[in-house]
Amino acid sequence: MEWPRLLAYISGRVDKELLVRSEYLAAENRILRAKIKGRLQLLDGEKRTLAEIAHRLGRKAVSEVAVAAKPDTILRWFRKLVARKFDGSARRQSVGRPQIKKTIEDLIVRMAQENPSWGYDRMVGALANLGHRVSDQTVGNVLNRHGIAPAPQRKHTTRWRDFIRAHMEVLAATDFFTVEVFTLKGLVTYYVLFFIQLETRRVCLAGITPYPDQQWMEQQARNLTMKDWGFLAHSRYQLHDRDGKFCPAFREVVQAGKVKPLKLPARSPNLNAFAERWVRSVKEECVSRLIFFGEDSLRRALTEYIHRERNHQGKGNKLLFPAPHGPVQRSRRGTVQCKERLGGLLRYYEARAA
Repeated sequence: MEWPRLLAYISGRVDKELLVRSEYLAAENRILRAKIKGRLQLLDGEKRTLAEIAHRLGRKAVSEVAVAAKPDTILRWFRKLVARKFDGSARRQSVGRPQIKKTIEDLIVRMAQENPSWGYDRMVGALANLGHRVSDQTVGNVLNRHGIAPAPQRKHTTRWRDFIRAHMEVLAATDFFTVEVFTLKGLVTYYVLFFIQLETRRVCLAGITPYPDQQWMEQQARNLTMKDWGFLAHSRYQLHDRDGKFCPAFREVVQAGKVKPLKLPARSPNLNAFAERWVRSVKEECVSRLIFFGEDSLRRALTEYIHRERNHQGKGNKLLFPAPHGPVQRSRRGTVQCKERLGGLLRYYEARAA
C-alpha cells in the first residue's frame, strides 16, 4: 500500500473514532442532565473552562453538544472572560480629576443657601478671600450635585426657615392641645389654646374650655389683639394650622387687630415647629405626670409650668426670663437653694449671697 493511501486510511479511522467518542459523550451528557432536577450551578472556574472550549468550537458545534447551558450563555461567559482580562479598574488609582475637599464643598453649599442672589463668580471671589481657589465651573458642579439652582432661580425662592428667621421678632404661633380632666360629669376633654412668640419664646395661655366654639374663639382673638397690652399687640404675623376651630370669624378679628393670620399647608406640623415643640414639652414634663380634678387644677398647673425657671437650649442655654436682681456673682455666691413648683414636679436652683 502506498504511503498517501495509508495515511488517508489511518486519519479516517482516527476521525471516525473521535466522532463516535464525541457522539457518546454528548449522549451521556444529555442523559445525565436529564437526571438533574432544577438549574445546574457552575463555579466560575467551570464556566471559564467551558467558555474557552466553546469559543474554539464555534456556535454551531456548541449548539450540537452543549448540555450544561445554552450556546448563547456559554459564549456570553467567554465575552465576560475577555472583558475581565482588559479591565484595569482594580489597578486604577483615581477617576478623572481629583475632587475638592469636603470642607470647601460644604462652604460652597452654605454660601449658596445663605445668599440666594450670589452667582458663581461672586462665590468664587468670596472663597478666594478665605484662601480657597476654585473655578466657577467647580462651584456650578457642586451646586448641581446638591440640587441647588443657579442664582437667577434661587433668589426668587424663599425657604420657610429663612422666612421664619427674618420675621422672628414679629411672628407668633398658636395651637391647641387636649387634656382629660375629671369633673362631676365624668371625664371631660378640655381644649387648651396657647400662643408663643418665636423670638422670646414667651407663652400665653389664652384659654381653657371644653367647648371651643366660634363665639369663644372670637373672644380670645379680641383679648389677644387689644391695643398696647394684648399678647399679639406687637406681632405682625400669626401662624396656625388648618384646624377648623381657627374659623373665618377668628381670623377676621385677628386681622382687624393689625395681625395677619397665616394658615399653614395641610399635614405640615414642621412649619409650626415652635408651637409643636412646646406642646411636647408641656405634655412630657407636666400634663402626663398629673391627674386633674376640675378646670381650676388644670389652669393652676399650666400657669405654674409657663412661669417656670429653666435654661432654654434653643436660646443659648440661658434663662429666658431671669430674676430682676440678675445672676449672683461667683465671688458672692453663698447657699444654693432648691425651689419647687407643683409639689416638686418642677425644680430650679438659686444661689443666695452669704
